Amino acid sequence: MNKRPPKAGQLDALRALKPQLPAAPALMRKKPQARTPESDDADIDFAAAVGGAKPLRAHNRAEIATPKPAPIPRARPAEDAPEAPCAKPAVPMSDAAALRDALKDVVALRDDGRIDPDRLGRRVPTGMPATQEIGTDTLAAWLDRAEHPHDPAALFRHAVGPAAPLRDTGRVHLAPPSPAPQPRQREADDQQVLADSIVAPLSFEDRLDMGDEAVFIRAGIPRRVLTDLRRGRWVVQAELDLHGMDREEARTSLAQFLALRLSRGERCVRVIHGKGLGSPGRIGVLKQLSRNWLAQREEILAFCQAKPHDGGDGAVLVLLRAPKPSA
Repeated sequence: MNKRPPKAGQLDALRALKPQLPAAPALMRKKPQARTPESDDADIDFAAAVGGAKPLRAHNRAEIATPKPAPIPRARPAEDAPEAPCAKPAVPMSDAAALRDALKDVVALRDDGRIDPDRLGRRVPTGMPATQEIGTDTLAAWLDRAEHPHDPAALFRHAVGPAAPLRDTGRVHLAPPSPAPQPRQREADDQQVLADSIVAPLSFEDRLDMGDEAVFIRAGIPRRVLTDLRRGRWVVQAELDLHGMDREEARTSLAQFLALRLSRGERCVRVIHGKGLGSPGRIGVLKQLSRNWLAQREEILAFCQAKPHDGGDGAVLVLLRAPKPSA
């Protein structure tokens, strides 16, 4: 569909208005400037890029002024201010007053069962007038008035005069445990056996009982003591088993065992050294060593081979000396 061309009268009117329009500024292209070291700066580059820019013309716009800040009230001069009353000089307080002032906001605790000295009253010691207040005078003044100034009890009563006995706290005072009973009868029997062994002669039957077994008796001890040991008149109170120990372990264990039994006052013990059936040549090494060690110790009075039901030749019965009285 073909558009209708404009009428000639309209075009003529536009041509008549064209000379009245302001001439448009000619746009001239600027030559690119050569790069210099100073143009590397971002500000210089930005200024060069917007150098030809111009502000836009105002098209019916109104510029609104920025509101002024509210006025700040000025401080009044010092001469207009009312004069403060002069403070009175502080009165120095005593230590007690200062303490009361510091503790005026302190609240008393609830009753927790503690002693209140103000409620108990003061106990007047014996031998002093009841009207005299204890603890108010000096020691020198009290010594001048006291009948027995060098009596320790009187001095103590003067020092603790304001003290009062505590109230019943509900505690239960348990009696200390009674000491372990001493085996007096056994000790008496041992002493009697030893006394009988010293004074009794060695009979022919006792000599036959010796046999070829290994025995030892300390010099100066009657052989009757050894006979009573072999016949079981001494009660065995402890024993030590050396099975499975080497030479050093057996010697250390034997020394510790004898020291412990001697400190406890035990007199007769049994040392089990074994028969040596598992040793090379069926010779008991600990059997010989233990007997030699026992013979070398001064606390050993005698030892002999045990009875068959007590170990036979695999053990020895050892008689220890009595413990020395403590100084």
